[in-house]
Amino acid sequence: MKRHITSIISQTFGKFAKKEFLPSIQTMINKTYISMMGLDMTEFNPASSYSSLNKLFTRKLEKPREFSLDADDFISPCDSWISACGEIKEDTALQIKGMQYNCSDFLGKEFFAEEKEIIKNGVFINFYLSPKDYHRYHMPINTKVLKVVHIPGKFYPVNLPSLKKRFNLFIENERVVLKCQAQNNKIFYMVLVSALNVGVMNISFEPKIKTNADIINSRVYEYKSQNLDKGQDFGCFEMGSTIVILAEKDMLDLSIKTNDNVKYGQTIAKVI
Repeated sequence: MKRHITSIISQTFGKFAKKEFLPSIQTMINKTYISMMGLDMTEFNPASSYSSLNKLFTRKLEKPREFSLDADDFISPCDSWISACGEIKEDTALQIKGMQYNCSDFLGKEFFAEEKEIIKNGVFINFYLSPKDYHRYHMPINTKVLKVVHIPGKFYPVNLPSLKKRFNLFIENERVVLKCQAQNNKIFYMVLVSALNVGVMNISFEPKIKTNADIINSRVYEYKSQNLDKGQDFGCFEMGSTIVILAEKDMLDLSIKTNDNVKYGQTIAKVI
């Protein structure tokens, strides 16, 4: 199977981003990117400390952020813009207003046969991470990861213009689906969605997952005791992209709305 042009573009950009230039040149590249994209570097090390553009993309916080330790507070997993959120209608959620998609197709119904009933009339949240955002993702609540599925696909942009014009964009793009169980045994799904120039989606606890690689078939990873703490950093996008959370009915009471900007650590819902 031939690679899609979006994969070729993303791999090429990824090679450039990972190249380490001479320190003076790299600092200039980093500062230019920071200026062009409007990065807020207040919580991070200076531009000169990153030896490649990729290391700037995947930068870690200089100091950990504080967040609520209340078990009922569900925090944002990332810094992002909420492109859409609300109730799942039967098995349908919004990519953006006016653009629907089928949740079971999105999750991969061949791998999650029972999921259509689990998330029926539940809640969805779409987090869009722009190129200027902090690219790491964290667990929003104490969680037991039951299964992870890597679904190869395309790398269409996931910005606002693309979301408005391309049906089933989330379903066409490569993604990594995490099936998660909260402490109250409620189920939610955290889906990492690729985008143009996102060469890699890292999953720290599963290094076998290689995204934007020469992999044709989906791969499934199941766990018996893979626990992640609330706020735990478990990977990053290499460039901006999207995270989608699908939660079962009567699990989350949202305190955010579409078009809100959120920060990792911010309480965005109550666990019911």
